[in-house]
Amino acid sequence: MARPVSRLRIGRLMPVVLLFTFIVGSVMPSHAASNSAHDFDFVSIEGEAMRLADFKGKPLLIVNTASFCGYTPQYEGLQSLWRRYRDKGLVVIGVPSNDFGAQEPKGEAEIKGFCELNYNVDFPLTAKQVVKGAAAHPFYRWAAEAGGDGAKPKWNFHKLLIGPDGALVGAYSTAVEPLSDELIAAVEGLLAE
Repeated sequence: MARPVSRLRIGRLMPVVLLFTFIVGSVMPSHAASNSAHDFDFVSIEGEAMRLADFKGKPLLIVNTASFCGYTPQYEGLQSLWRRYRDKGLVVIGVPSNDFGAQEPKGEAEIKGFCELNYNVDFPLTAKQVVKGAAAHPFYRWAAEAGGDGAKPKWNFHKLLIGPDGALVGAYSTAVEPLSDELIAAVEGLLAE
C-alpha cells in the first residue's frame, strides 16, 4: 500500500515545481506570442511536413473539412476557387477534422481517396487535426486569439483567410460558399496587393 504524501513534502517541492514551470514557460514557444500564420506547421495528408512559412507572399484559405457533412459538397467550390486563382498565388488548404458531428471518422488514406474520387481535389490537405478547444492545433488556437470568436470554427467548412504577410484577414462561417461574392472579393483584394 502506497504511503500518503505529506503536506510538508508537497510544500518543499512547490518552489521546484514553480521554478520548472517558469523555465519551461519562458523557453517553449507560445502560439499567443506569434503574429503570423507562417509560424505554424502541419503534416500533409501524405505524411510530409507542411510549413505555412513556405507560402509566404501568397494568400491562404484554410478550411476545416469533413467527408460526411451536409456541407461536404463545398469541396467542389474550394477546388474551383483553387483552380481559378492558384496561378495568381492563392493557396487553398483543407484541414480534415472529426470535431463536429464525428463527420470525418476515417484515416488519412481514405480521406484523400474520397476527396480525389468525388471532388477531384488536388489542393493541399493536412493530416486530420483537432480544430477547436484547448487541444486544437496551435494554428487554430492562434487564429482564435488573433480573430476572436468569429475565427473559431463552429462547424465543418469554416474558412480562415490569411494574407500574404501571414496575418489573419478574415473568417467566414460554414454558410459562406467558397465561390460567394464575399469570399471572391476578399481573395481578389489580396491578390491585387
